[in-house]
Amino acid sequence: MNFQRGRAREEPEINLVPLIDVMMVILIFLMITTTYSRYTELQINLPTADATRQTERANEVSVVVNARGEYSVNKVQVAYAGAEPFAAELRRAASNLKEPIIIITADANATHQSVVRVMEAARLAGLSQIAFTAERPAN
Repeated sequence: MNFQRGRAREEPEINLVPLIDVMMVILIFLMITTTYSRYTELQINLPTADATRQTERANEVSVVVNARGEYSVNKVQVAYAGAEPFAAELRRAASNLKEPIIIITADANATHQSVVRVMEAARLAGLSQIAFTAERPAN
């Protein structure tokens, strides 16, 4: 027997509100738990020009860049043939030092690219402590 003769049958519908609520909770959870890591960033200590002269440390690797983009590592002229060979040269210079620090002395007229090359080679060599030299302003 059919007791519901005059009633029309309701079509089933999908309620999207609970689905949206669950997706928002998952999105918020993922945003909070995601860690942001720095893969290619070097930690750099930039000295101010008015700072007093620091004493030389035994664990320094000195890299000098002149205005023509020529390099010297620990007072030895080094030709730049790419990041990997230069990184090998930095590794060799820092091989017997405990916690080596790369000290970059760049001419004021040196290109930005020549300094970035030294920083990239230091990153490839696994040397993350870098400092720059500055000249005191003339009074």
